[in-house]
Formats: sequence, structure tokens, C-alpha cells
Amino acid sequence: MKQLTFFILLISSFFLASCSLFELDNYDAPAETLWGEVVDVATGERVLTDQGSEGIRVRLIETSWGDNVVPNPDFFCMPDGTFQHTKLFKGRYNVQVDGPFIPLLREDERGVPLADETKDIDIEGVTKVRFEVQPFLKVEWVEEPRVSNGKIQAKVRVTRAVSESEFREKIEPMGGYSSSFQNMTDIQLFVSYSATVGYRARDERWSSAIEYSGSSFNSLFGEAITIESNGTIPSGRIVFIRAAARINYDTPRGSGTRRWNYSEPIEVMVP
Repeated sequence: MKQLTFFILLISSFFLASCSLFELDNYDAPAETLWGEVVDVATGERVLTDQGSEGIRVRLIETSWGDNVVPNPDFFCMPDGTFQHTKLFKGRYNVQVDGPFIPLLREDERGVPLADETKDIDIEGVTKVRFEVQPFLKVEWVEEPRVSNGKIQAKVRVTRAVSESEFREKIEPMGGYSSSFQNMTDIQLFVSYSATVGYRARDERWSSAIEYSGSSFNSLFGEAITIESNGTIPSGRIVFIRAAARINYDTPRGSGTRRWNYSEPIEVMVP
């Protein structure tokens, strides 16, 4: 009798457990939207970037459940310096962006906070956020590019968007400071059939670069630099170009990723 009772209880437990496997998930699908932009605090202009892991990184940490949480998967800004995520759960989040600008979250070598300019926001419906940052460089065209025999020749001006003294003032307390951090390392001319031209959307046949060692570029800040595309672009084609420049400093610190500051894209007709 006892064995029969035990058997019946065992079977009942099995069926109850089986039924729970087929219960519907009562949670709503994530449907909240975060839209943001990253702008130069001095000019109000958006910080142009690349749509990839070398561009401006966006990191979300949902803090609704407490402090010991892991970040959502990182995503990246669009080339125009805006970003959007349309599949988020309603809740409170810490939002951080990392790019070619003074880090918003700065800590010393012991992890003690020096500055925290990240944002804590409640995301519900369509939520907008604006980050005002200090870009490392400003990259701009000096004149319209010239095209001859399938080659594009462009003139670019690179200036410091944050002074050397202020850069040092904010970065040195983080530890391990080197004067080489502010050295310009390269100027790129990216060429592509795509309007989203950049490092991730470039044609390697025609894109080119000028590299600089040490502080050799220092005297060239503010000067017009001529850079020419590689190879021969077929006639009758429309391509897009962007210039980019970067310094010898990775963001976030220790990531090994040195991010470019970009110019506006230009459409070029190759006759």
C-alpha cells in the first residue's frame, strides 16, 4: 500500500512539473527605446565616428536590480555621432560612452573615482540622452578635393580640440601618464562606394594613410595636409571620402583601441 501511495505521488509530481514546462512567459518583450547623441561641449557639433568597434562605444548597465550587475551587450554609435537601441526593458540604467574624447569615467590606479560624467537615467518609451564631451582632435577639409587620373587629392586640417594642458590635467591623475599620449600617430583617407565610409566601410584599393612617429606632427597642427588616394579609381564612378586622425591614447584605458576623430564625408565624382 505504501509503495502504491509513493508511486501515485511520484507520478503526480512528474505531471505537475511537466505542466510548468509549457507555461507561457509572462514577461513582455523588451520594447523601450534609448536614443542619444554625442556632441562637442565647446561647439555643440556632433562627434563624428565610425560604425564599428573602432567607433564610439555605448555601454548600458541596468541598475534596477542593484549594483552587482553585468553590462548589456555593447553597441556603437552611427557615423553621425548618434545612437539608438530599440529593444530594452523598462528600468533604470547607467549609460556610458567611450570614444576619441576625454573619458567620462576616470579613476586612479586604485579604482578610486576621480570623475564620473556617465548618466543614470530611467528608460521608458522613447528616452533621449545627450553627452557633451571633449574630443581629442578636430578634423576638417580645407578645400574641395581634386580628382586627376583616377586619384583623389584632398587637403585636411587637424587641430587639437582639447588643449595639451587640460588633457594632462584630466588624464595624468589616472596614473601611468606619458607625454606620448598626445602625439598624433596617423591621418587616414578612407575611400568607399558607401556613404557610411570609414575604417569599417573602406575600399583598401584606394584608401591611404600618412603615419607620424613621436611628436613629429606637432608643428603641423592647424596646417593644411595634402593626402592622396591609392591606386586608380575607375572613371565614371561616384565614391565617398572621409579623413580621420588619432592620437596615441586608447579609450577606455587599457583597451588597446585608439579611436579616430573624423571629418564630414564628401561625395566625389571620378570623371
